[in-house]
Amino acid sequence: MSDDLDVRRRRAGFRANHRGTKEMDWLLGRFADATLADMSGEDLVQFEKFMEIGDPELNAWILSPELCPEQRFAGLLHQIRQFHNLAE
Repeated sequence: MSDDLDVRRRRAGFRANHRGTKEMDWLLGRFADATLADMSGEDLVQFEKFMEIGDPELNAWILSPELCPEQRFAGLLHQIRQFHNLAE
């Protein structure tokens, strides 16, 4: 199980750092690099689902979390915003 989790963490880290736009590479990549090692399996599932969403939506949600229609991502958005000193 641990090996599978490690593989998933590495894969998620790569995806977070190679989004396609420099802004999202920076926003998600830095967050992932700092937090993935400590993410539980449940948190990792949430992060993986979050990264399935397109860059324009994620960028808008990170900068303006009130635009996010997905309440299930509220905690993750808050963590990312806090990490980048964007939270109120």
